[in-house]
Amino acid sequence: MPESTRTAEEAAAACGCPVGAIVKSLVFRTRDGHRPVLLLVSGANRVDEAHVGAAVGAAIERPNAAFVRETTGFAIGGIPPLGHATPIATWVDQDLLAFPAVWAAAGTPNAVFAVDPKALATAIGASIITMAEARPA
Repeated sequence: MPESTRTAEEAAAACGCPVGAIVKSLVFRTRDGHRPVLLLVSGANRVDEAHVGAAVGAAIERPNAAFVRETTGFAIGGIPPLGHATPIATWVDQDLLAFPAVWAAAGTPNAVFAVDPKALATAIGASIITMAEARPA
């Protein structure tokens, strides 16, 4: 993309789609063992950490940028939903499944790709999570 796709709003403008069809690949870690957790969240939603932690089975927190890069191999703002440096337990926001295609980061802040969200979830072995407790962005 000639323009930045680093934020969900920028990506939606560049792709000509609703913000909800943008996949935010957000890395968290468990508070107890610092295990990485990848959340593929609709661009229209925000993560409710308590709600997601209950679904994941452990309290979660945002790690620093170094943890994210070490775990995924990518910098924040360009993390793709697959192809990471280490395997990461992944959950997909159920709201993404309402779209026939969604747009996800492709490794840099200026690259995205379109994908069927159901096919993506199946391909990466992700669990579906409801974000009913999530606050709108």
